[in-house]
Amino acid sequence: MSGLDLPALTAWLEDHMPGVTGPVEAVKFSGGQSNPTYRLSTPTGRFVLRRKPPGVLLKSAHAVEREYRVQRALAGTDVPVARMHALCEDETVIGTPFYIMEEVTGRIFDAPAMPGLEPSGRGAIIDEMNRVLAAIHDVDLAAAGLDDYGPGGNYYARQCARWTKQYRATATDDVPGMERLIDWLAANLPDDDGQRCLVHGDYRLDNLIFAPDAPGIRAVIDWELSTTGHPYADLAAVLMQWAMPATAEGRGLAGLDRAALGLWSDDAFVARYCERRGIAPIADFGFYLAFAHFRMAAILQGVKKRALDGNAADPERGRRLGAYVPEFARAGLAAAEGRG
Repeated sequence: MSGLDLPALTAWLEDHMPGVTGPVEAVKFSGGQSNPTYRLSTPTGRFVLRRKPPGVLLKSAHAVEREYRVQRALAGTDVPVARMHALCEDETVIGTPFYIMEEVTGRIFDAPAMPGLEPSGRGAIIDEMNRVLAAIHDVDLAAAGLDDYGPGGNYYARQCARWTKQYRATATDDVPGMERLIDWLAANLPDDDGQRCLVHGDYRLDNLIFAPDAPGIRAVIDWELSTTGHPYADLAAVLMQWAMPATAEGRGLAGLDRAALGLWSDDAFVARYCERRGIAPIADFGFYLAFAHFRMAAILQGVKKRALDGNAADPERGRRLGAYVPEFARAGLAAAEGRG
């Protein structure tokens, strides 16, 4: 069972997507803790529906309307995205707003170690990941109609305030390390250096769809946390993910021989990114890593709260992920102290 009101959805699709007819079959994609996502099969083709989750949500969270807007704006740029078909902001149709996009087929790598690939193949995938991240940050905001996609000012001050508020609104346990990390970030905010670009907000390997038989990325997905801000937040988030345990839950590279596997070092990834964007080497990267861990801890705390409240996409997995909040806080403090 999909949990969708298929008769209502079918009627809406037939009214808003010319040529699409019912009946509609829907299957929910497994995994993920954010906006529930479904494959729709119709006599006229297959599509993907992404909706807000049910229940009481934090303000500004799960904004599928923003996801739709940014991906539509990126059509025709150097950033590969799925084609957007239609947005429904009427909650009465299936209970929450949703949008419809094309189904992009290809490979998604859940594990950064990419088991099954040769070392050269892994290196090519990482290079493509690096290329597209640079492309996201080089999008001309004005030309894409995204100059107002997020506020101006100091991105990290804004983000730290936002995620501190959301963390405390969803807190279920006392995590002293998280409070220490919040205080450290507030005391060490970098000056605004004028860099302002499109930020994906959750750029990692499993949010990229690669061609079936080539390293090219067909689509960057899951734009829920996107905004305009500072590029090093995305860059640090990639390295943060790689520092996680090489397990099904951690989805990192910790403890693996990267060179033998054909995987890039952190320094090589950052250097190639800077080369692609024509920018100088990045100083004081510890702050950005600390921030990345802090934000992930806050996100996972929200996942845990939704799981406990019974409205997470996968409640059991949500509780397991929520247990990592203290670990991310500790890793963030280590990065702040130069031990990350």
